[in-house]
Order: sequence, then C-alpha cells, then structure tokens
Amino acid sequence: LALAASDDGAPAAASPSSGLAACLREVPALFFKEDFALEEGATFEAACPLAEPALQERLGQHLDVVEAHLVQEIARRSESFYEAQGRLRGLDGEIVAAVGRIRELREVVRVLTGDLVGDAQQVQELNATRGNLVALQEKLTIILYVSQALAALKLLVLAADCAGALDVIDDLQNLIDTDELAGLYCFRHIRDQLGTSLDSVNSILSAEFVRAAVPDGKTVDAMVLSTVKRKTSTPLNGTEHEVNVDEEDGFILRDRLLPLIICLLRTDKVPAVLRMYRDTLITVMKASIKSTVAEMLPVLISKPIDSDSVTGDRAADSDAGGQSLANKLRSLSSEGFVQLLSAIFSIVQVHLQQAAEVKKIVQWIMRNLDGNISPDDRNPVVQHGGSVDLSQEKDYDVTSRVSNTVTRTPTKLPLFQGKTNDMSSINSIKNIRADVLRESTEAVFAACDAAHGRWAKLLGVRAALHPKLRLQEFLIIYNITEEFIAATEKVGGRLGYNIRGILQQQSKQFVEYQHSVRMAKIKAVLDQETWIAVDVPEEFQAIVLSLSSTDFPVNGMEMPSNDNNSKLSEDGVSTSQESAHSTENNVENSNGTSTTSNENKVESTSQTENSVAGHVRPVAQTIVLGGVGYHMVNCGLILLKMLSEYVDISKCLPSLSFEVVQRVVEILKHFNTRTCQLVLGAGAMQVSGLKSITSKHLALASQIISFVHSLIPDIRRVLFLKIPEARKHLLMSELDRVTQDYKVHRDEIHTKLVQIMRERLLANLRKLPQIVESWNGPDDNDSQPSLFAKAVTKEVTYLHRILSQILLEVDLQAIFR
Repeated sequence: LALAASDDGAPAAASPSSGLAACLREVPALFFKEDFALEEGATFEAACPLAEPALQERLGQHLDVVEAHLVQEIARRSESFYEAQGRLRGLDGEIVAAVGRIRELREVVRVLTGDLVGDAQQVQELNATRGNLVALQEKLTIILYVSQALAALKLLVLAADCAGALDVIDDLQNLIDTDELAGLYCFRHIRDQLGTSLDSVNSILSAEFVRAAVPDGKTVDAMVLSTVKRKTSTPLNGTEHEVNVDEEDGFILRDRLLPLIICLLRTDKVPAVLRMYRDTLITVMKASIKSTVAEMLPVLISKPIDSDSVTGDRAADSDAGGQSLANKLRSLSSEGFVQLLSAIFSIVQVHLQQAAEVKKIVQWIMRNLDGNISPDDRNPVVQHGGSVDLSQEKDYDVTSRVSNTVTRTPTKLPLFQGKTNDMSSINSIKNIRADVLRESTEAVFAACDAAHGRWAKLLGVRAALHPKLRLQEFLIIYNITEEFIAATEKVGGRLGYNIRGILQQQSKQFVEYQHSVRMAKIKAVLDQETWIAVDVPEEFQAIVLSLSSTDFPVNGMEMPSNDNNSKLSEDGVSTSQESAHSTENNVENSNGTSTTSNENKVESTSQTENSVAGHVRPVAQTIVLGGVGYHMVNCGLILLKMLSEYVDISKCLPSLSFEVVQRVVEILKHFNTRTCQLVLGAGAMQVSGLKSITSKHLALASQIISFVHSLIPDIRRVLFLKIPEARKHLLMSELDRVTQDYKVHRDEIHTKLVQIMRERLLANLRKLPQIVESWNGPDDNDSQPSLFAKAVTKEVTYLHRILSQILLEVDLQAIFR
C-alpha cells in the first residue's frame, strides 16, 4: 500500500507495479492516508456520505479492486521467495561442516599441548606463583609497617612529639603517593587518619606557639598591679615605661619557638598560626587592660581627691555611685587617671615588646631559610647533623643553642610539605616566606592598633572632663599619651593616625574651653571694672620680663617631665593653672553674667595683690615694659595674666600654636572693643555704676591700651616660635590689624581728652562777652587776671596735673600741643 499511493493519492510510478498503480487510482486517496480513522467525524462523513444511495456498492467495488490487484502482486513475487529459501538451506549445511572441522583441529591442538609444551607451561605458572607470593610478602611487610607506623603516630601525637609525628606522616604520605597501598581495603581510610593526625599536630603546634609567644596575662597583670599599687600611696612623680626583654629570656623564647616554627613550616601552617597568634595576642591584651582597669578603679577611687581639682561634672559622677565603668572613670582624679594610664602603658608594652621579639625571631628564621634555599637542596634548612647559618644575626650570639636544637631534628625534614619535592616551585616557597613575614608584621600592627583603640576609648570616656583640667594636669595626660604613641609606633612601625587624631581633637577642645572660660572671665571683669589704678604685684612684672626675653618660661612654668611630675613653680606665684582654675570656677558659678561687685573686688584683689593667702607680695606703682612705666587697672593685669597663660598653652602644646594665636587675637579684639564701649562710649556708667567718665578714667584706659599695644610684638614673637613659616603670614596680618586697632583706640582717647579741653574752653568763652564789656571802663581798675583767664587756667592746670600723673610724657605733649 505504501508503494501504491503517495500523500495526495497518486500511485508510485514503478514498472513492475504499474498495473497495480493504475488500478489503485480508482480508489480515493482518502483511504490511503496514514491518519485515516473512521472514528473522526470529518473522516467518516468524507468516506461514507450517508446521503449517497449507492454507498455500499461503491465501497464494495473499491474493495474488490484492491483485493484483485494484491493477489496479482503476490503471485508475481512467490518464485523469488522460494528461491531464497533454498539458498538458506544450503548455507546451513556448510556451517555444520565447518563446525566439525574446528572440533577436529581443537583435538589436535590439545594432543600437541599435552605432549610438547606441558612442562614448560607448568614452569611458567610456578614462576608466576612465586612472583605473586613475593609481592604478597612485600604487601604484608608494608601492611605491618603501616600498622606499626599508625600505632606509633597515635603515641607520638599523644606525647606531643610533633617532629616525630610529622616524620611518620611524611613517610606514610610518600607510600600513598607511590600507590604502594593501592587496592588495600584495610587502608582505605588512611588518608583521613593522616589528615586527622596532621590536624592534631597542627593544633598542638598552634597552642604551643601561642602559649610561648603570648605573655601570660595574669602574670603580667599581677606584676603591673603590684607595682602600681605600691605607688598609689605616694604622689605621682612621673612614669617609667621602659620595658625591655631580658637577653636570657630572649634566648629561652627563641629556643621554644624555633622547633615549633620549623614544624609549622613543614605543615605550611605558619601564616594561619600567626593569624591565630595575632587574634590571641589582641584578646589577651584587651583582657589584661580590662582586668587592670577593674582592679585599679576601686583603689584609685578610694584615694582622697583634691577638692580643687574636681570639676562639677566629675563630682556629679562621683555622687552617682559609679553605676557604670564610664562613670567610675569620670570620677577619677587627674592623678588617678594618669596612674591608670601608666599601668595600661606598662601592660601594653610588655605585650608589644614580646610581640616585637617574636616578629624578630620569625624574621631571623625566615632569613636563614631563604639563605639556604637552592634547587639541589631538598632540605632547605638542615641536613642530618647540620646547623643554621648565623653569620647574618648580630643580635644573638647563640650558635651553640641553635645548633643543638637543629641537630635534635630528625634527618627527614621536608619543609613546605608537598612543595619542595619539585624545586621548580621555588617561587611558591618565596611566596610562603613573604606571607610569613607579612603575617608576623601584621600581628604587631594589629596589637598596636588594638592598644591605640583601648587608649583612645579611655580618653573618649573622659573627653568632657579633659578640657576643664588645669594645664599641668592636661599636659601630664597629653605627654603620657604622646609617649605611649611614640613607644607603640616604634615597636609597630606604623603611625597611629586614629589616636593622634583623638589626642589632637581633645587638645583643641582644651584650648577652646580654656579660651571660652577666659573670654567669659574678661567680659565679666570688664563689666565690673571701675577704672581705678591698682598696684602691680611683682609676679606681673616678672611675666612682662619673661615675655620680653628671648629665653622664656612664662610664669616660671616648666614642661612636665618624668623626673618631676610637672610641679608648679616653687615660688607659688599665681601659676597659669591656678588662674585658669579660679577663672573656671568663677565663670561656672556666674556663667559670665550677673557677677556682683563684691565678688569681682575679691577676685581682683586675689589676682593683683595677694596671690597666695597670708603672703604679701612686693608691689609697684607701674609695670615696666621696654623701659616705660604704665599705670594699670585690674582688667589690664588680668588680661596680662591670660596672655601669659595662652603663651604657656602654646609652649606646652606646640601643635596648637596656630589656634592659640587665633584665640589671642580674638581676646585682644574683644578687650579693645569692649574697653572702647565702656570708656569712650560711656558704657561703664550703666554696667559699673560710674557717675561719669572722667579724664582720669580716659587716661587709665589710654595707659592700658598703650601697654597692650607695646606688648603685642613680644606676644607675637613668643607665639610665632612654634608656628610654621607657611602659616605665619595670615596670623601676622591679623595681629597687625589688631595692633593698628589699639593705636587708633589710643589716638581716639587722646582726641577725646583734647575735646574735653575744647569743650571747657568753649564754655568759658560764652562768659567772655560780659567780661569784655567791663574792660577799659571807668570802673576797670582791677589789675588781677579776669575770671575767664582764671577759670581757663584752673581747668587746664587741673587736667594737666591729672594726666601728668598717669600718661607718658610723649602722650602728654601730644595732647597739650
């Protein structure tokens, strides 16, 4: 049927079946489709239309045509079928004959084998059996060796003999790599067993390395605390933080670390162990600092605190009962906090010094390893009975120590396991060396960063208190922090930008707070100033002399040192710390406002006449600057004292000299402006209760302004000593403007005095016409001066007498010229 018709119903064109194809054209193509199915409605209607009356006859006709032609085709192909069947029967007979021949040949071969080669084959089989037995014996020997090695490995691991265990692991690993144990079912888990043993060895080595490299936190804490607690009963006379590793201790440490590092190099775990060591070092150091703070706080808090050195915030924290560690830290006195920092400094140095020693030992070992690496040397460090080259090590003369240590190492020492067998991987070994050196350095870096972080956190807790300290107290904290930073940077070799930033920030806050206190103070003093001349105590003249000299200390203040805990000057003269603290207390009580006259009078007296209670100081009428004497009022002396304190701050905190100069410019501007408002602007009549602004008040104001104007060059010279040249230009221009403002102010006061004389003259001139009318009259026989002349002369003489007592001669001549 497939050959009879195509998809469109046309029969295939073939010569033998052309008749069948012609007949099949009579049958519709629908009946020859592959998807012909009467179950489908459309197909059924197309093949059997019910409306056709001769449907059954037509279908029967189609069936007859197909059957007739099929019979013809079968009849035509029957001869070929029977011919093929005959050929198959002949082929079957030939196959049976071939099988019989093969059976005969097999029998012949069997007979020949038995008679000719039987003995030779038996000899060959026996030889093969002997070879198998020898191989079996070797396998059994290997099995016995591996079993004994595994048992020994367990014992070595339990005994913490890491070098011996690594030797056994290396031997067994070589057997595995050479396929000696291939196919032995009993050792199918040997790789896992070796891996577990190697992990155990690494754990032991890591623990031993960390135990040897990290100082015992409890021992260090006990040592430091015992030292600090002995010192808490005596005043703090500086801190000694020089901690050095004893030479013998260094030898012992290196003897402990050398075999551990060599074993870790064999397992390629040195970088990982150094990372673990770094984390442990940081954890132990932080725990030591924490325990030290917890143990020292009760001791330091129980010490009596000088009431003068406790600010309101610190007292409030003390009253809070120490509910938190931060509150306890804030409740410490400045001296107690310094002692706490000193203890922490000692702890940190112990850990960092040992960390630096460990780093040095690791570098020494790796340097000697690097010197011994060569393509022909399978064992980079040692051979049997060899020793490490110490020619490059100048810090240690311990050749015998290292030689003894190395000669105890077993002969097999394949450092960098799995890599040194192929010397083409020398670059990999160098990379490992670089990783080890980097990790040893990073461990010290991380320890320094952690120490900086803890120190910065302690400073941050007391950030609100430090700006309110006295200068000497702040300097002690500042200097010990600088010493701490320098020591850690020396050990770690990395700059502590974070802690330096915090220290600089707190220093700026200190300067800003001290400036705000002084600004509030000078505002209150100016508002209460009565512009009356006061005597000048000797210490103020000493301040002027120190500012004028090239080599100053101002106020007799010295920088804090380790030998002397920055004690105040021996003479007890109203040092900058006392002045700053008294200023702080005054401003905190009054907030720069509503300060009573009695309080200011007491304060001014304490500032100008009696620096130390019960001890009278020599006084003078004027203060001498540049060979010229100036009369002073209370606010002028206080300003001089404040300027000397700014100089002290600039000297002790040279990094903030620029900020200090800016604050000096600000306070000078305010003093000049406010003085002008109070005297020339007559503001003192409202704030100070003066009935009027007299010529004496103007003269005293001129003296103060002239004194400050003459002092500014010395202030500039002293303050600019610590300022870089690149930043001086801006400050010079600002100070020049301030100097010019003071000069203009002084000239305005002189102009005001001239104006007063002019006003009095004009007032008397109004009476002159009446006096002129009586001149040359019949009754004008009086030879005495007129009332006009007497009045003018009297007033000019009075003004001259008042001004000559106060003003300089050159100023007096300028006014009366």
